[in-house]
Amino acid sequence: MGAKTILLVEDNLDDEALALRAFRKGNIVNSVIVARDGFEALEQLFGSRSADNLPGSGPGLVLLDLKLPGLDGLEVLRRVRLDPRTQMLPVVIFTSSTEPRDVTAGYTLGCNSYVRKPVDFSEFVETVRLFARYWLSLNVSPDHPMGS
Repeated sequence: MGAKTILLVEDNLDDEALALRAFRKGNIVNSVIVARDGFEALEQLFGSRSADNLPGSGPGLVLLDLKLPGLDGLEVLRRVRLDPRTQMLPVVIFTSSTEPRDVTAGYTLGCNSYVRKPVDFSEFVETVRLFARYWLSLNVSPDHPMGS
């Protein structure tokens, strides 16, 4: 699926392990950076750990949990969309929340997709495989135009 990095923002160690296992089982070979809270996610994107020339050299996809300690996922999304370097970065909210207000808030703040984490592992793997294939391989983004 190419060299695009995935930024997984997940505070639950079990869900992190499940996601990483799902990437492996789904044959997703992209490197994965894990941020365990909202502040760490912003540090990965904008701080000393970030790529110097976002977009293009930063992550190709952010998988963002909503319920994070300190700075929640919606606030992370708001800050990502406010910065010109990341405003077009694909952000998929990947959460267990079934609250309609969370879905509405996510789209209002500019998420590209809202995916509920399946409980069943085989469904989880297939879900991860499908959205990773779409966002990392099929989707054409402004910083990676067709033919580049």
